[in-house]
Amino acid sequence: MPKVLIVEDEEPLSLLLKYNLEAEGYQVEVCARGDEADLRLRESLPDLLLLDWMLPGLSGIELCRRIRGREETALLPVIMLTARGEESERIRGLSTGADDYVVKPFSVPELMARVRAILRRASPEVVSNLLRSGDIELDRETHRVRRSSKEIHLGPTEFRLLEFLMTSPGRVYSREQLLDGVWGHDVYVDERTVDVHVGRLRKALNRGKAKDPIRTVRGAGYAFNDQFAS
Repeated sequence: MPKVLIVEDEEPLSLLLKYNLEAEGYQVEVCARGDEADLRLRESLPDLLLLDWMLPGLSGIELCRRIRGREETALLPVIMLTARGEESERIRGLSTGADDYVVKPFSVPELMARVRAILRRASPEVVSNLLRSGDIELDRETHRVRRSSKEIHLGPTEFRLLEFLMTSPGRVYSREQLLDGVWGHDVYVDERTVDVHVGRLRKALNRGKAKDPIRTVRGAGYAFNDQFAS
């Protein structure tokens, strides 16, 4: 699994990022200080670094300079997170060596897409475009879903919902967690909307006598049933 190091001193944001990255199947570590991250990078390398600009101990911009100046970390993909949205600051961050620059507040689904895109370019071997479980196959690149080799036509929301569930088979997600992961925490959608889209997804997937791959957990939420094909 791809390894991501988050260097962020705002605990609520680092927890949100950690949760969403783990839900996508990444291994995640978190540092709250720039100097601590610098030491950790000397011990072991992640596949990607999410780096806040303003950090205690050592600024993100200085840490990025050090990373690019060392042979062993010169090619490490870096996404810089910052509240500085001015053009001059974006140019400064990219000139220092960041591969991408994301201004806070940001859309979590968009950031996840940027993470996948950068990893796909830098380390294609660690990011799979295909998710498979049982007789269901989801292609992230072409946005196609097949079951038993037959194409399943899904709307964009149902596709994102299936993708999110398939990244962590067996894990139970509450409706609130699904709203954050599929719709984004900055979009207001009623929790009952989740039930509607789960129903549509089931209807599309469960043709004929096919087993239902989505498990309803009473009082908790939904999970992609990793045992449905057995």
